[in-house]
Amino acid sequence: MAQPVEFDFVLPRGYTDPDGYIHRAGKMRLAQAIDEIEALNDPRVLVNEAYLPVILFSRVVSVLGDLASVTPQVIESLYVADFAFLEDLYTRINGQERITVAAVCPHCNGQFKLQVAPLNPIQAT
Repeated sequence: MAQPVEFDFVLPRGYTDPDGYIHRAGKMRLAQAIDEIEALNDPRVLVNEAYLPVILFSRVVSVLGDLASVTPQVIESLYVADFAFLEDLYTRINGQERITVAAVCPHCNGQFKLQVAPLNPIQAT
């Protein structure tokens, strides 16, 4: 079986575990259809649709710091800034819409366009 395509990230604030350690660096893999299917059938999502991203992120965030696993409880405990960061990253990795932004080189002031979504799998580790 092929290695999953993963993208490195660093959370803005990080997850603080029960021992007080902060976990910020992680990896998110590309989502598969089964991730969304199983998340939609999770009893917590059936009761509250807003819980869907919690289940999805617990499935596709493969690494977060030194944690043994990334559970829904870990995702629930993230700061809002970190949760929003993961939502944006998930969309940029898995989205099909090509998004480009205008940018300016800080060294030469040259203007160029930069594609920010979907992320290029070549950047994955």
